[in-house]
Amino acid sequence: QVQLVESGGGLVQAGGSLRLSCTASGSTFGANDIGWYRQAPGKQRELVATISSVGSTNYADSVKGRFTISRDNAKNTVDLQMNSLKPEDTAVYYCNSRKIIFGIPIDDWGQGTQVTVSS
Repeated sequence: QVQLVESGGGLVQAGGSLRLSCTASGSTFGANDIGWYRQAPGKQRELVATISSVGSTNYADSVKGRFTISRDNAKNTVDLQMNSLKPEDTAVYYCNSRKIIFGIPIDDWGQGTQVTVSS
């Protein structure tokens, strides 16, 4: 099991930037795919960005060109740099760690960090 702690959320004006960090504990972190997801009030949780164990990245269309995901396996951290923020980016952001065991995905989640973008 991987324990995840998010940090870096807060209140920012539209057009501003925030950097979220996900710090993990657990020996398998480096081998896991890590993702950032978000959930706005009244909406389902949605994928924001993922980064594989070898550094391949994937982004939701809504954040492409504005958000950048990166990882430092030596520090057990995954960051999400968010630029040009919009009010619709307001949500609770969650860090996810996924590993596949015998073809079955095993997910661990952090508690989430609130991001609020004012117009």
